Amino acid sequence: MHLHILGICGTFMGGLAQLARAAGHRVTGCDANVYPPMSDQLAAAGIELVEGFAADQMAFKPDLFVIGNVVVRGNPLMEAILEAGAPFTSGPQWIGEHLLRAKWVLAVAGTHGKTTTSAMLAKILDHAGLAPGFLIGGVPQDFGVSARSGASDFFVIEADEYDTAFFDKRSKFVHYFPRTAILNNLEYDHADIFADLGAIETQFHHLVRCVPHSGRLIVNGQAASLQRVLARGCWSQVELFDVEAGWHAADVSEGAVHAFDVALGATSYGRLKLPAAGSHNRSNAIAAIAAAHHVGVPPALSIEALSHFEGVKRRLELRGIEHDIAVYDDFAHHPTAIALTLDGLRRRVGSARILAVLEPRSNTMKLGTMKAALPAALRDADLVFCFGARNGKGALGWEPAEALQSLGERARSFHDIGALVSAVVDAARPGDHVLVMSNGGFGGVHGRLLEALAARRRGDLGAERVTCVRPT
Repeated sequence: MHLHILGICGTFMGGLAQLARAAGHRVTGCDANVYPPMSDQLAAAGIELVEGFAADQMAFKPDLFVIGNVVVRGNPLMEAILEAGAPFTSGPQWIGEHLLRAKWVLAVAGTHGKTTTSAMLAKILDHAGLAPGFLIGGVPQDFGVSARSGASDFFVIEADEYDTAFFDKRSKFVHYFPRTAILNNLEYDHADIFADLGAIETQFHHLVRCVPHSGRLIVNGQAASLQRVLARGCWSQVELFDVEAGWHAADVSEGAVHAFDVALGATSYGRLKLPAAGSHNRSNAIAAIAAAHHVGVPPALSIEALSHFEGVKRRLELRGIEHDIAVYDDFAHHPTAIALTLDGLRRRVGSARILAVLEPRSNTMKLGTMKAALPAALRDADLVFCFGARNGKGALGWEPAEALQSLGERARSFHDIGALVSAVVDAARPGDHVLVMSNGGFGGVHGRLLEALAARRRGDLGAERVTCVRPT
């Protein structure tokens, strides 16, 4: 079958493309911006890429067009597909019908921690010799790729609650029909498509309805929202985590070494020294161990696997150190994720200074729905540098300086990345930790910071020294 994929360079659709190619299909695709690293991965897989969404791509005459959720009405190629009556489907539906139907699917859902927990679960199953396939919304350092077919019936998938496509407003995860499902947590997010938390709970209820009677739900026992989801109907086994009656961490030690006992009720299975710091990663690990247990992996073997977990790119990823100043990259964009990431770093570095560099870029944050929660989310940062574009597609609908006013002199806001880089470099001193948080590329700010720090060390700030446009 020949598939032509619209929106191929996103992590999900790019992973789909590689899985389809590995399954023997001919795959071509297009996107508005075709650039590394995804373009390199796709080219290496023998997938032909086209820049843009021109209607002349109808000349490919594929058996099926696969539509990513970045595609909207008015897209020239999509309009041509509709006019021609050509066959098309969504990415999640194609995966569900063609790759997952015969698999034991282990799905990881939740507002936070999906990528890391999926990577942990894939690591455990791989360490146990189960050779799982996976599709993850990030790149696990243990594997170096975000998707692979695997050599067994087990498949780990990051189960996103965002909508499927412009013609299918259900969450992506309703197409996966997992036998094991982790429900990590559930908070309000995606204000561009969900009116309120109740609307998201309804989608999670639909996911629960898709799990078979012999399947198992691994559920965060502290999330009232998830208890409401289960109260609407549950037809599968349920195991709770993060509560003493269920799977939980005991005798926790944090600091330079993050260690805890893995327990189910009163039974302890051993002590895990987890390389990833923070209470959120502790919960992620416990959930992954519980899910692996459902497919027969002994907890002791899971503990062994996670003691060597290498993390995920863009999840507190150390990008470099210059003049004893560490620069990290993290995907955090929701206030809760920002707070948890800062908490994890604080527990790792103790009293050392943390300089938080933030781009509120997600659709929810651009709308300003959660701007009031930002000051509290940034409490563990010694200094805060917030970037907000004034113009263009990524422009904020609110003023960062006003939202962060309660932080006083600890916080500064900028509308120019060059000015932000100069301010961070001027403020940074040896021993500091610079934490960059954004769900986008942030104008390559990580590299610019490291280059500017290196230039300062040489006594020449060069082109990065510019006048601040609007500090506060």
